[in-house]
Amino acid sequence: MSDTEVQFDRRMLEALICPRTQTTLSYDAERQELVSKAAGLAYPIRNGIPVMLVDEARRLD
Repeated sequence: MSDTEVQFDRRMLEALICPRTQTTLSYDAERQELVSKAAGLAYPIRNGIPVMLVDEARRLD
Protein backbone atom coordinates (compact mmCIF):
# COMPACT_ATOMS: atom_id res chain seq x y z
CA MET A 1 0.00 0.00 0.00
CA SER A 2 1.21 3.50 -0.76
CA ASP A 3 0.69 6.72 1.15
CA THR A 4 -0.69 8.58 -1.88
CA GLU A 5 -3.97 10.42 -1.57
CA VAL A 6 -7.04 8.74 -3.05
CA GLN A 7 -8.21 10.65 -6.11
CA PHE A 8 -11.81 11.55 -6.91
CA ASP A 9 -13.19 9.72 -9.95
CA ARG A 10 -14.51 12.51 -12.19
CA ARG A 11 -16.94 10.07 -13.85
CA MET A 12 -18.92 10.18 -10.60
CA LEU A 13 -19.86 13.79 -11.44
CA GLU A 14 -22.34 12.55 -14.04
CA ALA A 15 -24.30 10.68 -11.35
CA LEU A 16 -24.12 13.22 -8.51
CA ILE A 17 -26.42 16.18 -7.98
CA CYS A 18 -26.77 18.76 -5.23
CA PRO A 19 -28.98 17.33 -2.45
CA ARG A 20 -30.49 20.76 -1.80
CA THR A 21 -31.28 21.97 -5.34
CA GLN A 22 -31.07 18.78 -7.46
CA THR A 23 -28.79 20.65 -9.90
CA THR A 24 -25.47 19.60 -11.42
CA LEU A 25 -22.16 20.08 -9.64
CA SER A 26 -18.74 21.24 -10.79
CA TYR A 27 -15.46 19.76 -9.58
CA ASP A 28 -12.87 21.99 -7.91
CA ALA A 29 -9.71 19.86 -8.03
CA GLU A 30 -7.59 22.38 -6.13
CA ARG A 31 -9.91 22.48 -3.10
CA GLN A 32 -11.16 18.89 -3.53
CA GLU A 33 -14.80 19.96 -3.49
CA LEU A 34 -17.95 19.56 -5.55
CA VAL A 35 -19.52 22.98 -6.06
CA SER A 36 -23.22 23.75 -6.37
CA LYS A 37 -23.52 27.28 -7.70
CA ALA A 38 -27.33 27.11 -7.40
CA ALA A 39 -27.16 26.35 -3.67
CA GLY A 40 -24.03 28.40 -2.99
CA LEU A 41 -22.41 25.37 -1.35
CA ALA A 42 -19.22 23.35 -1.79
CA TYR A 43 -19.31 19.70 -0.72
CA PRO A 44 -15.98 18.28 0.48
CA ILE A 45 -14.29 15.24 -1.04
CA ARG A 46 -12.54 13.17 1.63
CA ASN A 47 -10.29 10.25 0.67
CA GLY A 48 -11.80 10.30 -2.82
CA ILE A 49 -15.38 10.12 -1.51
CA PRO A 50 -17.78 13.08 -1.91
CA VAL A 51 -19.55 14.00 1.32
CA MET A 52 -22.98 15.01 0.01
CA LEU A 53 -24.41 16.35 3.27
CA VAL A 54 -25.64 19.94 3.47
CA ASP A 55 -24.41 20.12 7.09
CA GLU A 56 -20.86 19.28 5.92
CA ALA A 57 -20.85 21.71 3.00
CA ARG A 58 -18.96 25.02 2.96
CA ARG A 59 -20.90 28.16 2.10
CA LEU A 60 -19.59 30.01 -0.94
CA ASP A 61 -18.93 33.72 -0.59
